[in-house]
Amino acid sequence: MKRFFLWFGVGFLVLIAALALAFKFSPWPSVFVFSQMFAKGDQATDAALARYVPPGIAARTGIAYGKGADETFDLYFPQGRKGALPTIVWVHGGGWIGGSTSGIANYLKILAGHGYTTVGVEYSTGFGSAYPRPVQQVNAALRYLLAHATELHVDPGRIILAGDSAGAQIAAQIALLGTDSDYAREVGITPSLKAHQIAATLLLSGAYDLDAVDYHGNYAWFLKTVLWAYSGTEKFLHDRRFRLMSITPHVTAAFPPSFISSGNGDPLEPQAVALAKKLGSLSVPVETLFFPANRQPALPHEYQFNLDSAAGREALQKMLDFLASVRAGEAAVSSTNAQ
Repeated sequence: MKRFFLWFGVGFLVLIAALALAFKFSPWPSVFVFSQMFAKGDQATDAALARYVPPGIAARTGIAYGKGADETFDLYFPQGRKGALPTIVWVHGGGWIGGSTSGIANYLKILAGHGYTTVGVEYSTGFGSAYPRPVQQVNAALRYLLAHATELHVDPGRIILAGDSAGAQIAAQIALLGTDSDYAREVGITPSLKAHQIAATLLLSGAYDLDAVDYHGNYAWFLKTVLWAYSGTEKFLHDRRFRLMSITPHVTAAFPPSFISSGNGDPLEPQAVALAKKLGSLSVPVETLFFPANRQPALPHEYQFNLDSAAGREALQKMLDFLASVRAGEAAVSSTNAQ
């Protein structure tokens, strides 16, 4: 019996040592834990939004835009509406290593209720999936949407690129690809969208600059781990190709009109403020929603999905007002051109 416990103890210690080494030499054990946490958060968020979903929203889910199991999108639009509608293509968050369209489904239905076709794009986040694959996949999803625009109620000339958290970075990168041919060539991706097709961006709670990340603060280990996984290298800051994911240093005056917001308790808020400031300096139309630093309770990362809060409802309304102003501007330009 003593020998049994001895071997059991030795085996247990070996297992602990193996796990410690796995966490040290690979980001993926930690990423697995993070992804499970994201999944639970997605379920809770979507469930809380259910009571805000208006009636009469048609849904088409699991539409394949590629051959991969995770290369699908979900689409929503007002039931009974004929023809194309301005289309919001939303890229979900999850630290580039987790999350799913299921976590934003009800939010997209809410937006669809205001006269939009909304699309939630799925992309690869599992083991072995690294940059720039998710960007390539979202680009492929857009190519599919354009090719099937009529049957999907998509207006190919009024695409709104949107995203939250990591999805905001991906959406912004897609906008950059479509508005800067030099940047697209450097990244090595041929954009599906042309500049005139991108009506606007909605960028919520996002990260936009690798050099602006706090690698020594409270979230340092988490950020280093997910960026290691997403880049495919522990030395991601020295990877020239991966550094092109930074949005703020690369934006130009051709970037589309943008709505940008983050909560005052979000560690990524300074990045959102910096991006908005950079776009403003380039005379890009920008609408922002930021909050006083001393606001209590502080608004966390992804605050916009909490429609039980006044801040979440304000964000939704300001987004809709922003999109209405963009549409009004398009109508005014069309009227002028007609004359």
